[in-house]
Amino acid sequence: MTGIQPGLHMRWLERGGFPIADWLCACGHHERARGRKAITELTTRVRVGHRPHEQHRRNAA
Repeated sequence: MTGIQPGLHMRWLERGGFPIADWLCACGHHERARGRKAITELTTRVRVGHRPHEQHRRNAA
């Protein structure tokens, strides 16, 4: 297997840096969150097998 795999990928930078999380959906949708508050919000929305971005599109329509 090569490339980036779908799912939630989190990393913390060196001391004094901001944590970063990337969410990649199986359909190719990508979201990035920086900082603890934004990551907490992202992790409460994303679930395996669920597309939170699809719900946002429906609400906007």
